[in-house]
Amino acid sequence: MADLSSFPITQKWTPQNPDVIQLFSFPTPNGVKASIALEEMELPYEAHKVTLADADVKSPEFLSLNPNNKIPAIIDPNGPDGTPIGLFESGAILIYLAEKTGKLIGDNASDKAHIIQWLMFQMGGLGPMLGQLGFFYKFAGSEIEDKRPQERYIGEAKRLLSVIDKELAGKDWIAGGYSIADIAIAPWLGALEFYGAKEVVGWDDHKNAVAYLDRFLDRPAVQKGRVTPARD
Repeated sequence: MADLSSFPITQKWTPQNPDVIQLFSFPTPNGVKASIALEEMELPYEAHKVTLADADVKSPEFLSLNPNNKIPAIIDPNGPDGTPIGLFESGAILIYLAEKTGKLIGDNASDKAHIIQWLMFQMGGLGPMLGQLGFFYKFAGSEIEDKRPQERYIGEAKRLLSVIDKELAGKDWIAGGYSIADIAIAPWLGALEFYGAKEVVGWDDHKNAVAYLDRFLDRPAVQKGRVTPARD
């Protein structure tokens, strides 16, 4: 049995089976990237619910694994050098799991480069911009009298949706075959409904993106990963 005692996070979220990947997460657009990938790659794992409350993400135990206090994070008891490894940042986790399994990262170096390109598009653009849209359109930022920040992120969301919609013309997935890039991008498109922002960004006008998200949500691994760990 793997010894994970060197990871203080296990003092607060205790593994029942330390021989499998330990997932510390919550079902947000970033959090479900890890759980969906684990489901798609058929990797055994144990999910631990880490809420977004300070008592969890800012606890000493969680900060010992991710000093940036954001979900998701993982511990793989079977790391690449034969010893356990802990990782944070959803994009890094996706790349790590894909390289570990050889799945969802393309068939050759060119495929891999294009997949990582679109993964970085999500990490550096789509995720941060839609996250800001949510803040200024649905959450506390919506109460700000000056609407220029809200207008800025609505406009950027529209631009990024147009990029995705154009790229998807004539194909099912963003980088050719289904990949970790889709696991990164599609959950953020789904967040537009949670933000109540589909109409304001003209979601229905982006037919390729609409069909793309529907295809993604139809996948059984996605359906399970989107609710893992359970909120309640």
